[in-house]
Amino acid sequence: MASYTPPIRDMQFLLHELLSVTDELRAMPPHAEIDADTINAVLEEGGKFAAEVLFPLNISGDEEGCTLDPATHEVRTPKGFKAAYEKYVEGGWPALAGDPAYGGQGLPITVNQCLYEMNNSANQAWTMYPGLTHGAYEALHEHGTDEQKALYLSKLTSGQWTGTMCLTEPHCGTDLGLLRSKAEPQLDGSYRITGAKIFISSGEHDLTDNIVHLVLARLPDAPTGSKGISLFVVPKFLVKADGSLGERNPVYCTGLEHKMGIHGNATAQINLDGAVGSLVGEPHKGLAAMFVMMNVARLGVGMQSLGLTEVAYQNAAAYAKDRLQMRSLSGPKAPDKPADPIINHPDVRKMLLTARAFAEGGRALSLYTALLIDRELSHPDEDVRQESADQVALLTPIVKAFLTDNAWLATSHCMQVFGGHGYIKEWGMEQYVRDARINMIYEGTNTIQSLDLLGRKVLGDNGKKLKAFGKMIADFIEEEGTDEAMQEFVNPLADLGDKVTKLTTELGMKGFGNADEVGAAAVDYLRVVGHLVFAYLWARMAKIALEKQDSGDAFYTAKLATARFYFAKLLPETAMLIRTARTGSAPLMAMDEALF
Repeated sequence: MASYTPPIRDMQFLLHELLSVTDELRAMPPHAEIDADTINAVLEEGGKFAAEVLFPLNISGDEEGCTLDPATHEVRTPKGFKAAYEKYVEGGWPALAGDPAYGGQGLPITVNQCLYEMNNSANQAWTMYPGLTHGAYEALHEHGTDEQKALYLSKLTSGQWTGTMCLTEPHCGTDLGLLRSKAEPQLDGSYRITGAKIFISSGEHDLTDNIVHLVLARLPDAPTGSKGISLFVVPKFLVKADGSLGERNPVYCTGLEHKMGIHGNATAQINLDGAVGSLVGEPHKGLAAMFVMMNVARLGVGMQSLGLTEVAYQNAAAYAKDRLQMRSLSGPKAPDKPADPIINHPDVRKMLLTARAFAEGGRALSLYTALLIDRELSHPDEDVRQESADQVALLTPIVKAFLTDNAWLATSHCMQVFGGHGYIKEWGMEQYVRDARINMIYEGTNTIQSLDLLGRKVLGDNGKKLKAFGKMIADFIEEEGTDEAMQEFVNPLADLGDKVTKLTTELGMKGFGNADEVGAAAVDYLRVVGHLVFAYLWARMAKIALEKQDSGDAFYTAKLATARFYFAKLLPETAMLIRTARTGSAPLMAMDEALF
């Protein structure tokens, strides 16, 4: 009963009207020849793949789940997943944004981001199989030796092989300084790796002939803590010099987690029993390469939640137009029917518009961030690359945490629109809620993202990155300050910008005296800054919609109405958050732990 229509019109609006992406790309030599028609064609074809191939497997994949054969340690994915992956590879989709030197198509990250949003809307569990490969690819591309690149990158780029990140262990989650996996050097320059990893998404499956694991472990002389971590590439099957597969490496799936959601993705327990691996980067410097993987994954998790927000909204809106329940409080809206469609009830509209505003705002943020990554990677001006890198660093925890928090709220609202039917599996809504919940935990919990934002990205450089973003907002406000039609957007944006500046200064001063003050305020602070970023992007979108509201295109009418809803109903959340952030750590830390 569920359905999905790729939001291509909104993507085109963001790419071509808000971000002027082709003008931006023209300044980047690798992408200078890409035009709007090419981008639109990729979106259309990618949307067809997501809607026609992946979406029909979403509910069935959730119901069937993955199956482990304990004797062989092999995992079977749900029916249809393997065939869908073969179509994905045949279509060249894994290589879309890959380096042409390794068989990639070299398209911008910005375009690839659209593909991944649509795939995540259609089927998050399936999309995680190729999605995890990007982290392994990026780590090897940046830190791998020439030999490692030659052996692995072309196969990862084409999708012939997939990749994983093997970080977490049973006794440690995010605190990787506690990990115990060991790597013993061998005379031939390889390493024998022993240890146990858990929560390894896509850690074992039947979609490809080989799986390339990126594994964190300790060398015998490693110092304690996070400074003693090294990174190794450990393939499921050893790879010969000519690229063909050799013998089975002793890296086995020993169990699958029984989870709340994403049942179609194999969350594996992995045991390494003297598995052969090779060192990636320098000894004891695995954190640098790990953060390449983690940052790619954090942006990817934000895209997972954006995809779920969009598809949940679409289905809830369609249901609300059709479902008859009671009469409108202001009088019958469908007098020829026994009751009115529930979309006439104000609170139903509030839930729908909340999801819509979060989806469209999240899409704007994700594509804006993707364009910054393209600038960071490909712009010829070193200053532009550095400025873009700073903004990406600032925005990455917001993309991950703000978008995933919003998706949890939005999918829950959309399930609520269905009433009792939303709680029933056949409608598909409860799956979106279950699937969305993991994204708040993945790749560093949202609390860790908040600590990263406030502690490292803002206070860590005395607010340099935040001030640069604030200047961009201030310039926009100055440009639009005399436009009467823009005041309903510009004034609250300016007000919030001032409040963020004051709050940041206050928290910085408190943090110098007591670090718990940062921990107590961080989650509230990230949501406040998330809203600041959303408000800036929504104000820019509203400006375009105002200019074109008389065009006769209902798209701009809807965009303007959604912008007004966001500023009127969602942005005021910041007042509460600022107040709670200022209450400090005392109400949290005063109670003796024995009383909990």
